[in-house]
Amino acid sequence: MRYRRVLLKLSGEIFSDSGSAPTDCPAVFGFDEVRRIGSEIAEVRNAGVELALVVGGGNILRGKEMEKLGIERATADYMGMLGTVINALALQSVLERLGVETRVQTAVEMRSVAEPYVRRRALRHIAKGRVVIFAAGTGSPYFSTDTAAALRAAEINADCMVKGTKVDGIYDSDPATHPDARFFPSLTYREAFERDLKVMDGTAFSLCMENKIPILVINVLKSGSLVSALVKDEDIGTVVGVCRS
Repeated sequence: MRYRRVLLKLSGEIFSDSGSAPTDCPAVFGFDEVRRIGSEIAEVRNAGVELALVVGGGNILRGKEMEKLGIERATADYMGMLGTVINALALQSVLERLGVETRVQTAVEMRSVAEPYVRRRALRHIAKGRVVIFAAGTGSPYFSTDTAAALRAAEINADCMVKGTKVDGIYDSDPATHPDARFFPSLTYREAFERDLKVMDGTAFSLCMENKIPILVINVLKSGSLVSALVKDEDIGTVVGVCRS
């Protein structure tokens, strides 16, 4: 396989209600999609890929939105971190029902809920075949979950950082509103930076570039995409940092 150890970043939107959730389920969750992605994560793990995940919390709240309501930015960001913990615990439950041994580690300590983030412990879990879900971002305000994902990818020596999105890869404009948008199968770090393609925020992108971690952008809402990219080695999505022929 092309990538032996992978850091997968899932946005909070993946967890949001897709319209098919039961009526007694909170609107912030849509577990049909989470279960489907969970089954793909299980298949990738069972194929021998070492996996760690970072999850967002946008389905619950976003720090920037809370700031608009008059909440101090730092406090709003901490609220967002707690949202990612909720999503991490939900994903852990889904994965363990599928027989995947999982650990949640949080950057904000809450020992009765999950393990505190300890790099060496995370590496030991990954080496034992467990899927580690990193929650609460970096533990500090003013940093996005993209930055947390890039940081954790560097810390666990990941071969690739996969950013799961709702689009098939990187385009030069929004394909939803621009039918003639140009798709990029691959880009160098410099090309992505100079074109200002918003692969992720600048801090996250710089971390990946400095540590030479390829960034693979795929549509995780498309069934089978994770397996195609990580197990079957198919050239789907857009890869930044590695040229495709």
